[in-house]
Amino acid sequence: MTTTLRPAEPLQRNPDGTRSRRYQVCVNSRPVGRVRLGTEPVSGGAVARIMSLRIEEPDRRRGRGTVAALAAEEIARSWGCRRIEASVPADPGADAAFRLATALGYVVRNCAMEKVLGDAPPALPEGSRARPMTDAEYGPWSAESEADYARSWIERGVPEAEARAKAAGDHAALLPDGLRTEGMLLSVLEHRGTPVGTLWLAVRGERAFVFEVETGAVHRGQGHGRSLMRLAEAQAVAAGKRAIGLNVFTGNTPAERLYTSLGYRTTRYAMYKHLL
Repeated sequence: MTTTLRPAEPLQRNPDGTRSRRYQVCVNSRPVGRVRLGTEPVSGGAVARIMSLRIEEPDRRRGRGTVAALAAEEIARSWGCRRIEASVPADPGADAAFRLATALGYVVRNCAMEKVLGDAPPALPEGSRARPMTDAEYGPWSAESEADYARSWIERGVPEAEARAKAAGDHAALLPDGLRTEGMLLSVLEHRGTPVGTLWLAVRGERAFVFEVETGAVHRGQGHGRSLMRLAEAQAVAAGKRAIGLNVFTGNTPAERLYTSLGYRTTRYAMYKHLL
């Protein structure tokens, strides 16, 4: 029997320059699943994304998903893409999807983590206090934050120009009004009067989201990262949020250990593969 992808709609060319298309997964012309493939906006069309892939239950565990994923890669190559990405849930029911992606050569780039919050905001340690970031601090912080974000992508195989464009675009979209962007909290943590770290927290939407926690280089290893996370949770509770999320790049072992020790659980893996 032959497994193929059959277009289920015309190729969609979107206003942001991306393209996308839905396909049926067919076995000898019999539909057994579906795939949606698209491209990423900041890559100039060079990065594809498997936006969804589903095989219906009666046809699972027969290699249909493997063939569908490989066929999607061939389509991405025909579009001129040099990399393909996918997002895989971390729940036990999605173990097969993670094993499939790994077997096909996909590598985890970063993980989404989440924690359910209690009613009482956690307290900061004695000697630590938080305050809003000042206008004078915002400019240097923003420049360094954007540069660090770009470096994180470059270190994981993203071309420098693409990484810098993504960092600039994401910052511009998330902080259009700088310190005064609605739903964004930018804070400085002080310990005994000395600034030791910064926190960027979003409190819009259904849950809070930690975009960045940064402890100053000379102040690391002293527990201030944990204090910053306590601050994030306290601000989230104060804003009426019942859950808080974040992303962590693979290889950042100290951060992963910190978040796990605080009760965060992995909910999703962001994976990628270079197309030869």
